[in-house]
Amino acid sequence: MRDLPPTATLRTFEVATRHTTFTSAAAELFITQSAVSHQLKNLEEIWGLQLFERGKTLSLTPAGAALAPLVREFFSKLETTLADLREQKGRVRLRVNTTYSFALKWLLPRLPGLARLHPEILVTLESTDTAINFASTDSDVAIRFGHGHYPALHTEFMFREQLFPVASPALLRRFGTPSEPAELLRYPLLTRDGADLVPKWDVWFKLIGINTDVLHESVRFADTNMTIEAALLGQGIALARSGHVEKEIGDGSLVRLFDVPFPSPAAYYFVCPKGIETQPHITAFRRWLQAESQQAQLSYR
Repeated sequence: MRDLPPTATLRTFEVATRHTTFTSAAAELFITQSAVSHQLKNLEEIWGLQLFERGKTLSLTPAGAALAPLVREFFSKLETTLADLREQKGRVRLRVNTTYSFALKWLLPRLPGLARLHPEILVTLESTDTAINFASTDSDVAIRFGHGHYPALHTEFMFREQLFPVASPALLRRFGTPSEPAELLRYPLLTRDGADLVPKWDVWFKLIGINTDVLHESVRFADTNMTIEAALLGQGIALARSGHVEKEIGDGSLVRLFDVPFPSPAAYYFVCPKGIETQPHITAFRRWLQAESQQAQLSYR
């Protein structure tokens, strides 16, 4: 840290990297051209590196080009963090990482309830479908869909969804409402592709005693939300997870077909690094999640 110059000098360097002359850099900083030149010369002496090629226009040396993005990132993060702290005004931020579909369909509609119950918690939602690695992310906690095997992490079961066929009223008017599950074989079926944790149509048919190698699939989708959207548009019947169609079933834009119990083989789990689960704001969030999960589990039966 002995080679760390004054912040004002670093700021002058950052500004100068975005200009072609000391004069234009000085205009942005509201100081004289000679002050800019003096600060940059002093910085080069502190670091023992030539940072600029001086001529009619400024250009960065290889050393200057290597250091410029680091200094720029420092000021960017400093400004963002200061703005963040001013925004919080005594609230504690909780960064929650989960999958995009779960955040959109299940968690996001419930967050106003958390805000009313715990106004001191400021939630930041981050979404990714990849495995969580707390060592390489800023996330505090995560909600994951799987089998609960998360070594070295604090893990809590949340809830398990039910799977069932759903269709739009428009599609049912066009094709008619099936009276028994076997009739679904004549309908266009929407399939989520590449999702090992989500059973496919053939598994559902085998569950009800129908073995078939012929399925009338219309399109395969790589995303759960796209599959549900296609069902809403009347493009076919989707095998939906209950937590992803709560709103649509409630407002009638999708109709559940057949009351066949089919629990998802995977479930949702709350995970976080061991030791932080007892922090007050994380404890409050965990308990709120547990209450919401229990209520959801009851409604999915």
